[in-house]
Amino acid sequence: MAEKRRSGVSMAEPKSAKADSEEEFLSQLGVAALLRGSLLKLVEARPEDPIGFLADHFANLASGSEAADCGDGEPSRTVQDRLSQALWHLNLAHHSQRSAFNNNVRVAYELLMTGGQHLRPGGGVRGRIYTELLRSLCSEAGLSSSTSAPLLRRIQCQDHEAVPFELFRQGVLICTVFADYVRKSQSLYLAVSGGSELPAQRALCQAALGALRDALDTAQCADTARYLEASAKIAPCTLAQAMASAQSSYEAQAGTSMDPEEFEKEAAALFIARVQPVS
Repeated sequence: MAEKRRSGVSMAEPKSAKADSEEEFLSQLGVAALLRGSLLKLVEARPEDPIGFLADHFANLASGSEAADCGDGEPSRTVQDRLSQALWHLNLAHHSQRSAFNNNVRVAYELLMTGGQHLRPGGGVRGRIYTELLRSLCSEAGLSSSTSAPLLRRIQCQDHEAVPFELFRQGVLICTVFADYVRKSQSLYLAVSGGSELPAQRALCQAALGALRDALDTAQCADTARYLEASAKIAPCTLAQAMASAQSSYEAQAGTSMDPEEFEKEAAALFIARVQPVS
């Protein structure tokens, strides 16, 4: 019996040593921190497909690790990889989730800072990469180039410039808020047209744009997101009054209309005019 007990003790020692080595192995790789960070991203994003989300997340981490091995002389393919990773992070949280959104902007900024060719004297992401990121953000949000181009011209930087983090964050925020704003204006046009496939009456569209302009004027501030909030708070009664007063002028404009593209362009111009240009 004693021999069996001794045998049992000797058998248990390798198992304990193996467990210790497994924990040490996982600790050295930083797996706990990796999984914790991934789960935090999952909670922030709350995707409909959590498994697919985690698969994309780990794929981005892997491609980022591979790109980091390329050194300072990164090829253009690696630049595109970093842009794709940055866009993925920026789409994880809506801009209304300020803490998570700002954290993701920081991650995107640091991704684009990696690699010697993106570092400029004084620090910052290269202006060309910054502008390309903003253009991609607008495109992925479903904005047409004709709608986003006037905004991008207002906030883009020169290719050779170094873009500091705060300017980078502000540019990303402006583009994401602008995309939401344009979607709000599209909904406003549908309300004016009554959901008809025919173009809406021009007088009614101008009245709606006037109500939108008044709402934006009440939100004059440095926080771009407030313009979106203001546009979303156009009271139905205010819009109804504006459209009712426009009915009289409609007789003078009989037969004239405004298509969705023109309305979107006019609404976008109201927002863009309130964006401080990059000097």
